[in-house]
Amino acid sequence: MTHRFTHKLRYGFTALALACVTAVAQAPTDIRVALVIGNAAYAGDAALANPTNDAKAMAETLRGLGFTVVEIRDGGKTQMTDAIAKVRDTLKGKQGVGMLYYAGHGLQLDWRNYMVPIDAKLNSAADVAGQTVDVNAVIDAFKGAGNRMNILVLDACRDNPFKNSSSAAKGLAQVDAPPGTFLAYATAPGNVAEDGDVKSGNGLYTQYLLQELKKPTAKIEDVFKRVRLNVRKQSEGRQIPWESTSLEDDFFFNDGKVVAVAKLSERAREVEFNLEKADWDKIKDSKKANDFYAFLNKYPNGLISEVAQSRLERLDVAKVQTQAGKTGVVQTPAGARYKDGDRVSFAIKDPATGQIRNTSSATLRRVSDDILESVGQGMASARVNAAGFVTQDGGGSYDPPWPTVPGGEFQVGKKWSARSIVTRPSGAKEWVDIDAKIGAFENVTVPLGTFDAYRVDYTFTFQNSPSFVASFWYQPEWGHAIKLVRKSGKDIFIREMVTRERIKG
Repeated sequence: MTHRFTHKLRYGFTALALACVTAVAQAPTDIRVALVIGNAAYAGDAALANPTNDAKAMAETLRGLGFTVVEIRDGGKTQMTDAIAKVRDTLKGKQGVGMLYYAGHGLQLDWRNYMVPIDAKLNSAADVAGQTVDVNAVIDAFKGAGNRMNILVLDACRDNPFKNSSSAAKGLAQVDAPPGTFLAYATAPGNVAEDGDVKSGNGLYTQYLLQELKKPTAKIEDVFKRVRLNVRKQSEGRQIPWESTSLEDDFFFNDGKVVAVAKLSERAREVEFNLEKADWDKIKDSKKANDFYAFLNKYPNGLISEVAQSRLERLDVAKVQTQAGKTGVVQTPAGARYKDGDRVSFAIKDPATGQIRNTSSATLRRVSDDILESVGQGMASARVNAAGFVTQDGGGSYDPPWPTVPGGEFQVGKKWSARSIVTRPSGAKEWVDIDAKIGAFENVTVPLGTFDAYRVDYTFTFQNSPSFVASFWYQPEWGHAIKLVRKSGKDIFIREMVTRERIKG
C-alpha cells in the first residue's frame, strides 16, 4: 500500500467519522439515571482504602455524561435499599437507561451476588441474605421501571474479610446478563480485585474505567474492552475484568444524546478493514505481548480483534484462577482448544430423513508452533491455529485467519465481526465477512452423546461467492464443533460428531 493511497484511506475514514459526529449532534437526549455506591468504612480489618474515592469520581464523571446521579458513600443497608427504590421511581415509565456502579465488598452465595453495606455483621452464611443487598434487587428495580437498557458495574470483588461466613465463595458468581443489560465485573468470577493503595486514589479497575469514560463519544463495548486490557496489563495478568452482555442496541457514554449508528457502506467497511489490516500485518508474527495490547487498544472491536485476542492469550497467559460456571463448565484457554493428536469422526446426515449419508474423520498434526493441520478421510485438508481459527480449508486460504470461535472465553450474548481475504485454489481473491453471536448454552444430542454446548450462529457474506448461514455447537475445551448445521438457499448440510479422542499429557 503506497503512502499516497494510505493517506486517501485515512482522509476518507475521517470524513466518514465526521459525518457520524454530525448525526450524533442532532440526536435526541437520553434519560439516564445512575446509582453510585462506594462503601469503604467497614469495621476493623474489613476497611477499604478507595471505594468512597471511586464513588465520588464516578458520580462526577457520570453527571458530565448526561446521567442524573443518586450517590451513596459508606451506606448502610437501609440507605442502599432506599436509593434503589428512588432510582426505580425516577426512571419508571421513561424508557431510559439505568446504571449501577458499586465499589466495596461483595460476596456470592448460591450463585447470587451481594453488595455488603458497612453495617453488615456477617458471622455465618445464613447472615448474608438478610444483611446485604442482592444485586438482583437492582436488576428487578430496573426491570420494574421499564428501562430500555441497563448497565451494572461491580468493582466489588475484594477479598472476603468475613471469614466466619466461609460458605460464601470467593469473588463474585458468573451470571449471564438479563435481556437489555450490560454486566461488568472488576475481575473474573471467583477471583479478587486490587483495591489500590491510598496514593493511587482509586481502585485499579475504576482508575482505568474513569479514564475511558472521559474519552469523547465512548462506545460501551470499546470502553470495557480497553479497561480489561489495561487492567490485565497493569496487574500482569492477576486481575482480568469480565463482562456479560445481552445488549442489542449501541450505547455511547457521551453528553447524553441517543446515538443511532448507521450500518457502514461497503466502501467504508473496506476502508476500515484496510487500515486495520495494515496495522495487523506489522505485528501478526510478533512474539511481544505489548504489540497485541497496543493493537487491541486501537481496535477493541475491530475486524481482526478476535484473532489478536487469541494471540495475546497465548503470549501473556492469565494468572487468574478459572472457575466453573453454574453449569459446571470450566473454560479452556483459547490457545488449547486444538491439540496435536486430536482425532474425531463425524456423520453427515440427510436433513430430510435424519439418516446418515456418509462419514468422515480427521486427525490433527502440528506443523508449526501455532498451526495444526487436519487430515483425514471424507474431509478436505484444513489448517487451524491452536485457538481454532481457520487459515486454510477446501475453499482456499484466509488472511487473516477467520475466527470460528471467540478469541477469549465463550459467553452467551457475545458478538463479533470479522473479515478475511480468501485466496481460492484457482488464485482468485475475494473477501468474506463473518458476523457471529453466541446465541445460547443448550442441550444437544449427537451420535457421540448428549452434551451442554454453546451454540454459535454465523452469517458468512462473500464478495463474489454465495453467502450462507450456519450454527456450530461447541464445548470450550474442544476445537471441533460437536454439531454443524449450514444453510445456503435450499441446501442444508448437517454434520454431527461420532467419536473423539485426545492424547493425554
